[in-house]
Amino acid sequence: VTAAEHGEPVEVLDARAARAEIHSPHIVGALHRRPGHDAIVDPGKLVRGLKRVALGRGVRIHEGTRVLLLDHADTGVRVRVSGPDRLGARLPAIRAPRESGSIRARRVVVATSAYSGWFRRLGTWFVPVYDYVLVSEPLRADQLAAIGWAGRQACGDAANLFHYFRLTSDDRILWGGYDAIYQRLGGVGPRYDARPASFERLDEHFRDFLPQLDDLAWTHRWGGAIDTTSNFTVTFGDTMRGRVLYALGYTGLGVAASRWAGGVLRDMLVRPDSDLLKLRFVRGKPWPIPPEPLRSVGVAILQHEYAQADANHGRRSILLRTLEALGIGFDS
Repeated sequence: VTAAEHGEPVEVLDARAARAEIHSPHIVGALHRRPGHDAIVDPGKLVRGLKRVALGRGVRIHEGTRVLLLDHADTGVRVRVSGPDRLGARLPAIRAPRESGSIRARRVVVATSAYSGWFRRLGTWFVPVYDYVLVSEPLRADQLAAIGWAGRQACGDAANLFHYFRLTSDDRILWGGYDAIYQRLGGVGPRYDARPASFERLDEHFRDFLPQLDDLAWTHRWGGAIDTTSNFTVTFGDTMRGRVLYALGYTGLGVAASRWAGGVLRDMLVRPDSDLLKLRFVRGKPWPIPPEPLRSVGVAILQHEYAQADANHGRRSILLRTLEALGIGFDS
């Protein structure tokens, strides 16, 4: 396969070649990006690096501060906030936060991703869903030899309800994905970060994918919310007469896409003639997401339809094909 056909250097591997890379009985083929054209990023290190650079440039970061409300204020915006409680901890979710101060700004950027429900104007554009991950103990030399994976590629399968997996620098396996859990009324918060049923399902899927590692133990597990739009891609916009800008809807791809989106927001602020802002991708909007109870019903229907498509070798139902033709779903 040439780069001209796909826009980047890739190889299509048949089952034999793909299983030579990772020794799983379930692999039937692969799309392989050649070494040197991709990178694996540690999101934690990226965030800490961004924080270090921001502080070095004079940015002030107030961790634990909660935005309560945005108000019009003269020609700008007043940001009403509550700080940490007197013990230095975040306010408990069960206690209503009280305003402890405000900030005035000419313009505000909202970049709180799946945790943007506090700003009700954005609720129509995204749904928060939870994704879960397992990380194993370090693999022994014989376990590594049993699975191949000499290229240490970051991988994901091609299902609609997909898994992603990679080897860490200390030879652990990170295995996550599949479930996308919508909590009642779009709830987010630490109480949803652990879900035993999802961890058990991931474990079962892993044992099936790499049966030669049936004795592998998991040492870490966690979950987190991702923001999903109706067309599963980031959306941009402004509100409050252009004083508040936002980007959200990364659908689990925010480590890379948020970097690009940051450039779009920058241009919305200071480079209004930028070519980036002329892109249909930037100017377009996804279908708005209805309120409850239709929201829960819609999420459940899509999840069911995608599961059925995976069970049917990827063949989509008439309903899915219709929705995607209208601009809703993975292949919209």
